[in-house]
Order: sequence, then C-alpha cells, then structure tokens
Amino acid sequence: MIFLTVGTQLPFERLVKAMDSWCADNPQETVFGQIASVGGDGYKPCNFEWKEFVEPDEFARKYEEADVIVAHAGMGSIISALTDAKKILVMPRRADLNEHRNDHQLATAARFQSRAGIYVIMDETNLAPSLTGLLTEAMPVNAASQFAEASLVAAIRDFIHDKPQ
Repeated sequence: MIFLTVGTQLPFERLVKAMDSWCADNPQETVFGQIASVGGDGYKPCNFEWKEFVEPDEFARKYEEADVIVAHAGMGSIISALTDAKKILVMPRRADLNEHRNDHQLATAARFQSRAGIYVIMDETNLAPSLTGLLTEAMPVNAASQFAEASLVAAIRDFIHDKPQ
C-alpha cells in the first residue's frame, strides 16, 4: 500500500493531482491519502481513497501498512519514515506557488535527498516515473536511531565547552 500524506495545515494540490493521475494509470496499486482540507473548490481525487484528516490511530495504522510513503517535504513525515525504515518519496511545497509561506521545504528536500530510502522529486512531472521506479527497485533504507548521531552530539559538546563564560 502507498500512503500519501500532505500534512494537516494546507492542501497540496500539485502533489495530490499527480498522485491521482498516477493512480489512474496504476489501478492495481492500493493508495490511501490524507490530503488536508480541500474546501469547496479544492481538488478531490477520484482514483484513490482519501480523507481530509485522519485520526491519529488510523494514521498510525495506515502508515504501518504502507510499503511506501509519498509526502510533502515536512520534517514529521521524513523523521517518521526514517525511524520506521520506510521508503519515502517527498516533493517540497513552494512559496512562489502559494503552497507555503516560505521555501523551507526546498532546503529540507535538498538536505535529505542523498539519504538512502528518501527519494526527492522537485515537481509533479517526476512523480510517475519516480514512484514507479521506487516500487520496483530494491532500495536500502537505513532506519534512524532514536538518539542523535554521534557527530551531532560531539559538535554540540565542543560548542558548549569552547564557549567563553
């Protein structure tokens, strides 16, 4: 199963439309989406099951059932995928398209794009080939530790001890 999540604050029509189009071409795949409030005029997918909001227990079940996560480049989605060793395909929201108030998701996507198990696309035209490839490739996923990496702990320790009193 593929689980699409775009967060709960804002809809992300570019990603939802691209996923809906992919689902029309891949009806054999099971997809569930949590797509945020679309309002009266927002895009409502017709090729996969979806809800605007998913209660935490149902979200956890859908997430656990998923083989692949497709998401905006939100830290919560990325951290959850890393922690649970799930393959994740992320597409950052863009401020110039009024999808977010700034472009922090572009920076997040750039930072994580070389990590095993995280696949980054920069726009919706890349969703179909990337998702299809991701489903067919044996891609290693390195689970993240619940603890900070040793290099981060060392850098913080050095900063604290080298700071003038």
